Amino acid sequence: MTEFEEIYSKYFKDVYRYVLCLSKNENIAEDITQETFFKALKSIDSFKGNCKMSVWLCQIAKNAYFSYLRKEKINFENIDDIGDYSDSGFEQLLAGNEGAFEIHKLLHNLEEPYKEVFTLRFFGDLSFLKIAELFGKTESWSRVTYHRARIKLKEKLK
Repeated sequence: MTEFEEIYSKYFKDVYRYVLCLSKNENIAEDITQETFFKALKSIDSFKGNCKMSVWLCQIAKNAYFSYLRKEKINFENIDDIGDYSDSGFEQLLAGNEGAFEIHKLLHNLEEPYKEVFTLRFFGDLSFLKIAELFGKTESWSRVTYHRARIKLKEKLK
C-alpha cells in the first residue's frame, strides 16, 4: 500500500462526514470527497505539515464544496425576511437547506478564524476542545471565537 493509499484509507470517512455536514447530501458528499482526494494527490508535495493531515484535507474539501456551490449557482429566493432572529430563530434558520446555504454565503466573506471555527463547530459538529486543538489554542478561545462568529453572522443577516 502506498503512502497516499494509507492517507486515503485513514481519512476518507472523516472528510466524507465533514462534507456531508456541509452539504446534507450523500451524493454531493461522495463526489466532493473524491474530488478532495484527487486534488490532494495532485498537490501532496505542497503539504508542509504545519497542520494535521485531516485539517489540510478538510480545507481542500471545504474549498471544493464552495466551488461546487458557485458552479451550481444555487439560488436563494426562498429566503425572505431573515432580519430579526432570536437565538432559537437563528438556529432554525440554519437547520433548513436554504438557511444553511445563506450562512455559507455569509461565511465565505467572514474573516478568519471566525469562518473556520464556525464551520467546524456548526457544520462539522466538532467539540470546542477539538477546534482548540486544531488551532493550538485553548477551549475557551474556541468558545469565544465561535460566539463572536455567531454574532457577526446574525448582524449580517439583519
